Amino acid sequence: MNPEMTDETGATDPGDLEASLQRTDPDRWLSSRFAAGAPSRKALVALYAFDNELARAPRAASNPLVAEMRLAWWREVLSEIASGGAVRRHPVALALAGMVRTHRPGPDLLDGLIDARLRELDPRPMTLDEALAWAEGTGGTCARIAALILDPQSDPDAAAAGGSAWSIGRLILTAGLAPEAAQEALDTRLAAARGVSAAAFPAIAHAALARARAQGRRPSALGDRLRLMRAVLAGRV
Repeated sequence: MNPEMTDETGATDPGDLEASLQRTDPDRWLSSRFAAGAPSRKALVALYAFDNELARAPRAASNPLVAEMRLAWWREVLSEIASGGAVRRHPVALALAGMVRTHRPGPDLLDGLIDARLRELDPRPMTLDEALAWAEGTGGTCARIAALILDPQSDPDAAAAGGSAWSIGRLILTAGLAPEAAQEALDTRLAAARGVSAAAFPAIAHAALARARAQGRRPSALGDRLRLMRAVLAGRV
């Protein structure tokens, strides 16, 4: 696998990552803008850029084996970071290394983000249980890490619930899930996200967009900003 991979928007250096994230993951980019301090925002950008690279693996690969190789490449990056040695010169890998060395999220959490993507290599439609596990492993784990970055004392389970809700909202219309059961799961996780501290709230602010995404509303930049601002001011999604 070529270590000089770039993302689908052509980002080739760390300075491009934020602009790339804004284009490819506007929900979480916008949410990250509410984090206090440039270092925290930079750390969230690194985390979300990593997760987006993992999400691209199944979509960009020509077959499941190639996708699995892409995911294995990122697992090697995590090993390099954990070893404390040199990290391959990929902008996301370098940004991720800086985030990990500063905030030290558990390696099991980062590995879990890769593990969660393996289900996407299976062409079978997800069942509701599989979809919920996928949402917990992807958006939920990201939010758990993001909350630890922003406030190590915040409730990580509440953050994971908020992140899972965001992922469920994005999945409902594409996975053939039973609308009633999926909506109930979404509502349950939004309610469980209420324990997130004010400092860590930007880790889940994007969950305020989950219901709109689940209903298939076309994203509106202004509308999304207003929803997130209201959520941040109220401290709840």
